[in-house]
Amino acid sequence: MKVLKFGGTSVGSANGIRNVREIISREEGKKIIVLSAMAGVTNHLVQIAQLFKKGNLKEAELIIDELKGKHLDLISELIPVENFEVKDKVIRLFEDLWEILHEDYSEISEARILTFGESVLTLIVSKYFEVSALNNTLLDAKKFMQVPNLENPDTDKVGRLLEQYLLDKPQSDVYITQGFVRKDKFNRINTLKRGGSDYTATILGAAVIATEIQIWTDIDGFHNNDPRYVENTHPLSNLSFEEAAELAYFGAKILHPQTVSPVIDKNIPIYLKNTFTPEAHGTKISSQITKRGLKAISAKDGITAIKIKSNRMLMAHGFLKRIFDVFDRHETAIDMITTSEIAISLTIDDPRNLDAILAELKAYAQITVEMDHSIICVVGEGLIQEKNTSRLFEILNDIPVRMISYGGSINNVSLLVATENKVQTLKALHEKLFHPMEQFC
Repeated sequence: MKVLKFGGTSVGSANGIRNVREIISREEGKKIIVLSAMAGVTNHLVQIAQLFKKGNLKEAELIIDELKGKHLDLISELIPVENFEVKDKVIRLFEDLWEILHEDYSEISEARILTFGESVLTLIVSKYFEVSALNNTLLDAKKFMQVPNLENPDTDKVGRLLEQYLLDKPQSDVYITQGFVRKDKFNRINTLKRGGSDYTATILGAAVIATEIQIWTDIDGFHNNDPRYVENTHPLSNLSFEEAAELAYFGAKILHPQTVSPVIDKNIPIYLKNTFTPEAHGTKISSQITKRGLKAISAKDGITAIKIKSNRMLMAHGFLKRIFDVFDRHETAIDMITTSEIAISLTIDDPRNLDAILAELKAYAQITVEMDHSIICVVGEGLIQEKNTSRLFEILNDIPVRMISYGGSINNVSLLVATENKVQTLKALHEKLFHPMEQFC
């Protein structure tokens, strides 16, 4: 069994979906196909949910009408007119979406809105495959994607639920299901957070002990730097699980931050491929270490730095625990941390509970908050053991660096800079680390 995930741009048009069909038809054996919503649809659904929460139903309904038209146009392009039943089903789904807006707002209703794009697209794609002679079985991910703990999904349980669910379904070489959606610990519809279809694919891959997982996007795999900002980047043919996990967590947009974790222990390789150039090699992520040393640079925006200063309490027994307990109570993860004799500096990427966190911290110490920062992450197997890594610190001559994390992992050095200096930092590191040492690329 293989698991293939196709993202929003891959299924963003009728031609894209036809291309996806060709890719799937060339893959031998049984396959589970995980689909995101069409490109841009989830952003519209987020708008609808926000308008719903504010009570602005008229504007929300206008966006629903726009999305309905987009999906009906897709049906017209893909499916012969005589197959009118799929159009009727899609119209009913949009009527259900409209009905949600006339309920009381809740987190459950918001999750139903946000996961709507995957539900409607999988219905359309399944029917298109059917009429184009690619037999398939459509699966409802809510029946088996029981993921109460986002950080530690029970893939064995998902596998058991899927196996049981398939007993009542037609056997097929192609199964189609929705990414992004899950059932939480209260058995309510919820999400795997933005970009979570990647995570769906690896959870399912681990659940069925897949031979491989393919994640199809619109870029030829991981690049050694961000091609949106830096010229002359190139895709990486191989990454270890650890390298890919570091890059994804610290901002590489090609992969959801938690994608790699479900498959590491089961040693299931992940292939990142480009839907529009399927012949390209892409990037293989596996336990194999093909080369040590520098591999890539990524950047994570939206970082808040918090400095906690206390002359009398910092070194007191239990003080650090009290500080970390504040973040734990507010379910806010810490990305970087450095300490001195009288101060702790740390970063977070989720400021939703910042005010409550600061209110508690001010009882212990003086607090300074700096917004609009970015973490620049330099990654490679055994990176800090390579003598040439020291060259990255030469940028301190030209760029003010707020924090440095060195030694927490032998595969990662992280720098905190103001976001206004991010692009300059990415370019400077690329010049200093890659150009003189092509053998490390």
